[in-house]
Amino acid sequence: MVYGADRASPVVSGDLLLLCLPCAGASATMYLRWRRTLPAGLRVVPVELPGRGARIGEPFAASYDGLVGPLAQACLRAAGGARFALFGHSMGALLAYGVACRLQAEQGGRPAALAVSACAAPAVRTGDRYAEPLDDARLIADLRAQGGTPEAVFAEPELLRLTLDVLRADYRLCHGFHRSAVAAPLACPVHVFGGVRDRITEQELQAWSLETRGPVTQDRFEGGHFFLREGEAGFLRVLAERLLRADALERPLQALAAAA
Repeated sequence: MVYGADRASPVVSGDLLLLCLPCAGASATMYLRWRRTLPAGLRVVPVELPGRGARIGEPFAASYDGLVGPLAQACLRAAGGARFALFGHSMGALLAYGVACRLQAEQGGRPAALAVSACAAPAVRTGDRYAEPLDDARLIADLRAQGGTPEAVFAEPELLRLTLDVLRADYRLCHGFHRSAVAAPLACPVHVFGGVRDRITEQELQAWSLETRGPVTQDRFEGGHFFLREGEAGFLRVLAERLLRADALERPLQALAAAA
């Protein structure tokens, strides 16, 4: 698995790695600027998906389950034994959830936290809006309705073609997602974020509490589906507070469990 930015600089002991998965139609580069903004102690590692960015020469993933398995293994390798949290926006939240479930079930590990943004909880979501037909006109309308896509993308035919191809493949992944009826609840905290003008309702966000035995927080911000860009500074401040505070509380508990 290739990541959207190198990790040449050393990880400071005690850092919490934040592995970030992109939304539909996007690449890992959407998170690069966070590296300059998030505080010390929280290190951003953008995760690249096949078919875009640094992995543009690879075929798109054929299914949600087929992507989550390799992603879970890659995230574990990327963490390299360090403590890590998972973050995903929209489709990225579904992928981060799947990675967390797979790690807990098969790898014997778990993230310090799962942070999900602009995504209905698995128990209440429906994939109907991602169903075929996925023609160009419909995808362009979706991009414009959601916001977050620079106007330059629509003005450049080659860039628009690339974006639509990625978005179409990602919509098919979202449509193919099915919540497992036998998956155990996560053991980590879940931090939920949403925009007050997004199509994702407060009730759909609240239902993330069904997916974990750990604590759940919910924060909503002014803005639509891409509220995290519209008010980036405020969102990142709250994200960092949630993750670092939860991590500070979790470390002594894990140390006690390891010593028992």
